[in-house]
Amino acid sequence: MGTIVRPIIEGKESDYDIDLVCELQIDKQQISPGIVKTIVGKRLNENDTYKKMLDDEGRRCWTLNYAEEDGIGFHLDILPCIPEDQNTKSTLINIGIPYDLADRSIAITDKDGGYNYSWCTSNPNGYGDWFDQIKEPMFQLIAARKRQAIFDSNRQIFSKVDDVPDPLIKTPLQRAIQILKRHRDGRFVGHSLEADKPISMIITTLSAKLYEQQSDVLSTINDIITQLYSFSNLLQSDYKNEERIANPDLITRLDNGTWYIPNPVDPGENFADRWHENDNRKARAFFQWINWAKNDLVEVMKIDNIRRIVSTMEERFGEQLIEKASKGVIVLGSPAIIAGKTDAAPRVEINNPTKPWSNFEGRPNKINRKSMP
Repeated sequence: MGTIVRPIIEGKESDYDIDLVCELQIDKQQISPGIVKTIVGKRLNENDTYKKMLDDEGRRCWTLNYAEEDGIGFHLDILPCIPEDQNTKSTLINIGIPYDLADRSIAITDKDGGYNYSWCTSNPNGYGDWFDQIKEPMFQLIAARKRQAIFDSNRQIFSKVDDVPDPLIKTPLQRAIQILKRHRDGRFVGHSLEADKPISMIITTLSAKLYEQQSDVLSTINDIITQLYSFSNLLQSDYKNEERIANPDLITRLDNGTWYIPNPVDPGENFADRWHENDNRKARAFFQWINWAKNDLVEVMKIDNIRRIVSTMEERFGEQLIEKASKGVIVLGSPAIIAGKTDAAPRVEINNPTKPWSNFEGRPNKINRKSMP
């Protein structure tokens, strides 16, 4: 979906977590979940290369741990699955999921603490299509201009404009999600709620649902955080009196105290199914982060001193990252610039900023991932 960020664990940048869906075209009635899981694991174990990288069997995945190269590593979670049966797809369609999305649902294997396997429904491809549909209008508006800019800065890589691939073109929604995820990771380092910080799926889902085709990243983040902040009252003991702010398509707190954030392509899956545990600990972590984001990303932009804005951003995202980003950024509409404050930094235009894919060298495995957002 173009929203990946390098994870931060215990204050240090960690390996990338990459998910791969391994869908075997087998009828659900003809095979058991245990056999599907075993088939994939056995095949990996038969390969001399992958056998050395294969981790112990996980609950739903097989994991390959890749060695670091140039200080960057990743692990690949392989999810064995088969197409979901027609009855399950029909159920999704009957509750309002479009046919083209419901038809992509899959049956994944789930292993308990022993040796018992069962089927669970999931739909990562349908979710990806849903996300693409939301960002598509803005993508179409900016694609030609962005593609030309990328081509102009990387003529040594691309022979013509049309060679620039779509994944290099980021919409404001995708950039906003990357920033929010990075902010989350940095803010929870060393915090007592770090283990309960919001999962990326929740951040991505709520951001996409709230996106209104804003043309810039700042407005996108502002509107997302401002709207999510209004739900924080649901944490109060008298939350039942706050039903006016509950939204069954976004965040709902039910009469029994549980929380509900539906998967947009499978409402039966609740992304907040554990929010009520441990005195609403995960819910409290989520709204603590929203409050931080409101102060760090929304309120900070009202300051009339550009140096203070940069200082705050350095504190939240890291001095090196902000310094690198500032080389190609023009601050527009800042109160400091509008008011002509003497302590404001001058407006600087960078006509040909360095692109994060400058070291592409024509081969995907040569992307300079350290410099990518």
